[in-house]
Amino acid sequence: MNRFTNINRTWLLAGAAVVVIGGGVVFALTRPSTPPAAEAEGEHAEEGHAEEAGAAEGEVVLTDAQIAAAGIDIVSVSGGGGGETRLSGRVEPMIDARAAVAATVGGRVERVLVATGQSVRAGQALAVLVSGDAASLRADADAAQANAVAAQQAHAREESLADQGVVARRDAEVAHAQALGAEAAARAARARASAAGAPNASGRVNVASPISGVVTNVQVGPGGFAAQGGVIAEVTNPARVEIVFNAPPALAAQVRAGSSIRVQGPAGEFDAQVTGVAAGAGAESGATVIRAHPTGSSLPPAGSAVTGVVVTGEAVSGMTVPSEAVQTVENATVVFVRTATGFRMTPVLAGRQANGRTEILRGLTATDRVAGANAFLLKAEMAKGEAEHGH
Repeated sequence: MNRFTNINRTWLLAGAAVVVIGGGVVFALTRPSTPPAAEAEGEHAEEGHAEEAGAAEGEVVLTDAQIAAAGIDIVSVSGGGGGETRLSGRVEPMIDARAAVAATVGGRVERVLVATGQSVRAGQALAVLVSGDAASLRADADAAQANAVAAQQAHAREESLADQGVVARRDAEVAHAQALGAEAAARAARARASAAGAPNASGRVNVASPISGVVTNVQVGPGGFAAQGGVIAEVTNPARVEIVFNAPPALAAQVRAGSSIRVQGPAGEFDAQVTGVAAGAGAESGATVIRAHPTGSSLPPAGSAVTGVVVTGEAVSGMTVPSEAVQTVENATVVFVRTATGFRMTPVLAGRQANGRTEILRGLTATDRVAGANAFLLKAEMAKGEAEHGH
């Protein structure tokens, strides 16, 4: 009886274990599983939400330090705009950079001291003349000086005698006046001799250059005769040159001193500033003459042909930005406007381009500040972000 009971208990325990194990297997098979791809998508979704929290679409988040490190300039929207007018010109010596050195007195050319192409300094002698007129001027100066000395000595004697009571005081006063007249005559004689080139007692005169530069022409030779006022040589200072443009007469009312010109020369482009505008200064054509100096660069040699582009027809109510600030993203014209956290891509309607600036007809306000130089880096950063989202 007891043995039968023990056998039944053993089978009951075994059956209960089978039921428990079977139920676990069924639960494991019927439990829904999460695929790895779904888990990956969830992770990407969380990353996407994190990115959206940092930067909205069309924005680039950058700190001030990152902007400075990238070399991105931030510029304000400025007024203006206009069209371009192309001009032809030439590099010419300035008015004070050319000297036609002439003989102040007529005389024989004894020596020529320079040749074409030679560099000279201000005050350096170019030729030596021997002149009878110059000798007379020097003699007159010497005689006048001698008369002045004699008059001063006579005045001194008359003053001494007047103090002793030998002569009247009036005689001393007359001697004083004569001494003053003799001194004035001596000064005039010395000035005439100096104007003639300060000749020596033999009448030799040095014809000197008034400026430093290069001798471009010599018109006399030893043994020749130079008439008074005749040109001995020409000197030009190559360092003092400017650009001279011949423009249409109507341009005189549109260009003023201080306007900018983009100049194309033999060695490339450079910026210049207008220094003067003269309407009708062209002797034959009556064209407007525009003179300009380079800003921050040197000019080509005198005689070089150049072309220039000047902005005309400026619109005061318009807005412009540097042309490098305007970018094209997905066939749309945009600029990057500065925000508190970086930059925001803003579509704009661009107008004319002139002198390195682009007119903005719509899309910006006068208070906006935009990325100028190296704005293309922001465009590249946005393209990089889109590529990462695509993966």
